[in-house]
Amino acid sequence: MSEIVLEIKALTRRFGSFTAVDALSLSVNSGEVFGLLGSNGAGKTTTIKMLTTLLPPSSGDALVAGCSITTQSLGVRRAIGYVPQAVSVDGSLTGYENLLIFSKLYEIPHREQQTRIREALDFMGLTADRDRLVGQYSGGMIRRLEIAQATLHRPRVLFLDEPTVGLDPIARDAVWKRLIDLRSHYGTTLFFTTHYLEEAESHCDRIAIMNRGKMAALGTCKELETALGEGHTLGDVFVHYAGRSLHSGDTFRSVASERATAQRLG
Repeated sequence: MSEIVLEIKALTRRFGSFTAVDALSLSVNSGEVFGLLGSNGAGKTTTIKMLTTLLPPSSGDALVAGCSITTQSLGVRRAIGYVPQAVSVDGSLTGYENLLIFSKLYEIPHREQQTRIREALDFMGLTADRDRLVGQYSGGMIRRLEIAQATLHRPRVLFLDEPTVGLDPIARDAVWKRLIDLRSHYGTTLFFTTHYLEEAESHCDRIAIMNRGKMAALGTCKELETALGEGHTLGDVFVHYAGRSLHSGDTFRSVASERATAQRLG
């Protein structure tokens, strides 16, 4: 039986009278690639913010590597890495300097810092660019540096919120190659949100689809397609369970946020 590394129990978040995440429950196995899908406003980012202890839940709980997000937040933070949708590296520093700062923040022993940084740069294909200012990096290089930064301490679970938003197809493929290598090499569990259905279909062991804060579907892509009947695609599954097409219903704020991220990475 696979080890459960993430167990979400009736996780709920309210903002006043609005319920952004409504009694979400699911479990993720160690080493799994798990995708959280849904239209904008479905509750995906709020879910990740709770699971990474950036936002307290209104009720419910989740265990990440055995630690409660409500009572053991420090243990959770030590067990996870997080790559947000917004750019999270300093463009005025070099790639090496960004990683050095994070090695200290993660309290990696001094004697191990240089080895970890060297390995991370090599693993993400950034060794030749370690001494360049990050402000000169391409979007794909920035994302790979952020992944290197978030995994310096070798977390058991890596959370990624729209990890390839704003990237061209070649850069997206390069980022995913590194992510899958990371899973294969270290056994890291990947939990990510995406609006690209082809990413979910190509890389996920399982997906969950959220609709208005609730979990509407859970399973492998093939299982969910088969459940709708012969000939259905993942796009059909998404429309059926998310309640709308993938790109409809976007708010001004969500569109502005995505464009701002794309501009930073471009």
